[in-house]
Amino acid sequence: MEHNNPGNGEIASGPHDSFSRFTRAARSIHDSILRNSSIEYGGCGCPVLVEGINDVKALRELGFTGNIEKVNRGWDMPKLVTYLYEKYGTRNEVDGGGSIMLLMDWDRTGGRLQKLLRERLESLDVKVDEDLRTELMKSMKPEGRTVESLRPHIETLVGLLSCHN
Repeated sequence: MEHNNPGNGEIASGPHDSFSRFTRAARSIHDSILRNSSIEYGGCGCPVLVEGINDVKALRELGFTGNIEKVNRGWDMPKLVTYLYEKYGTRNEVDGGGSIMLLMDWDRTGGRLQKLLRERLESLDVKVDEDLRTELMKSMKPEGRTVESLRPHIETLVGLLSCHN
């Protein structure tokens, strides 16, 4: 097992230190911001689906400029899935990747919602992109289990994002 403290007062560069975790999270956020950006700005125009308004605010503060859709809009699940299918199709036309990025919280409720949405969208042959959520689950779990729990760390993440531009 790798330890964070090598014993000489320095922070280890192993997989569990916060700098490495935040750097990996920032890289994934950077890639997702690019996919989310509009086509005219060199992006793919791929929307992000989050749970609610506070998640939208957190993503905007991180630098997401494209479409962000919310699950919590007062619609039942079939109506939401139909809307996403009709609006965004089955594949992203620019890069052939997922037509929508699913970013539910990485708590128990978010996990259930992520699975339900993935299954329903995939049943319509919609390809989904879960890369950002997967990386945030690994990298940011000690700091919180929700998208909005990124907010206290936005300054640090944005600083690391500038290293990837």
